[in-house]
Amino acid sequence: MQLIKRLLLIVIPGVLFNAWPAAAQQLYFPPADGQWETVDPAAVGWDPARLAAALELAGPRQSSGVLILHGGRILAERYWSMADAPNGYANFVTGHDAAGRVIEDVASAQKSVVAVLTGIAQERGLLNIDEAVSRYLGQGWSKTEINNEQQITIRHLLSMTSGLKEDLSFDAAPGSKWFYNTPAYHMVMRVVTAAAGSDRDTITRDWLTGKLGMRDSSWTARPWASADIAVGFSTTARDLARFGLMIQAGGKWGNEAVLADQDYLQAMLTPSQSLNPAYGFLWWLNGQSYSLAPGARVPRIEGPLITSAPADLVTMQGAADRKLYLVPSLNLVVTRLGFSGELDGESFNKAFWTALSAAAPAASAR
Repeated sequence: MQLIKRLLLIVIPGVLFNAWPAAAQQLYFPPADGQWETVDPAAVGWDPARLAAALELAGPRQSSGVLILHGGRILAERYWSMADAPNGYANFVTGHDAAGRVIEDVASAQKSVVAVLTGIAQERGLLNIDEAVSRYLGQGWSKTEINNEQQITIRHLLSMTSGLKEDLSFDAAPGSKWFYNTPAYHMVMRVVTAAAGSDRDTITRDWLTGKLGMRDSSWTARPWASADIAVGFSTTARDLARFGLMIQAGGKWGNEAVLADQDYLQAMLTPSQSLNPAYGFLWWLNGQSYSLAPGARVPRIEGPLITSAPADLVTMQGAADRKLYLVPSLNLVVTRLGFSGELDGESFNKAFWTALSAAAPAASAR
């Protein structure tokens, strides 16, 4: 029976996280300084021509950079000039790294970073996600009445089930409705900083980015945004891939535990509630029977989040198609920065994964 349970954990979409730590033993972790090792696509079963075609597809779709890791090593990497990008793109560019690669505010992809910081805070005994937000932020952090506010937990914020409207007023009882609420989400980092008694920059550097060698990642001001979303997480395609590699390794960087709480990691990367099975703790999950999309009407979409991608894919997703994808079955970490990748009515997710899946070892063998 125990063997059957272990096998089920490996093959059921949404719980594939359980298979990752075993694969992590073979991962390569790039140094903070020096060359990042590469791997020949053909040597690991990938079709080089089709892989190149997948990257070619990304260029016309306003990608500034795409990076694909296999086992931690660079399988493919490409950058494009964004000279002709729409004016809105400039709002998200916050600098360039030493090699000239763009540093971008990754929009709502930052949510997944905050989910990890929350897990670290809980592991350190600074908070409990099942406790009320009011315990850390005090009374009146929302615009709902006090009795209802006291029922909203950190878990509700992580799973987008606070029951609040975007102006933080009452909409539904906590836990009874899924709604992609970015202003409510921004309370999570306020909770973490209050619990830790430190600022977001120090916490992020000491707990996360410093350990992973993410030297070009930081919180940056958004002068163009409203006060409730006025801070963004800015990073490069390579730094974001480092973050993904740590998750792929089961919360480790090399031999060092960054987030050792495996129960929290599993909860973060599996359905956090029954209202939207495609949502964990601020992460999106493929392979579910349906998903609810962001937006006031929350349309229900039948089938997997990305039909052309492997069922075990989990992803960070930000506005204008800032992405980090993790696919344990292919040993992949993929990052994509840039602006909106939709073209001729086809989403970036669908087009890119159709092309990339055609290059994968299983497809190449057919």
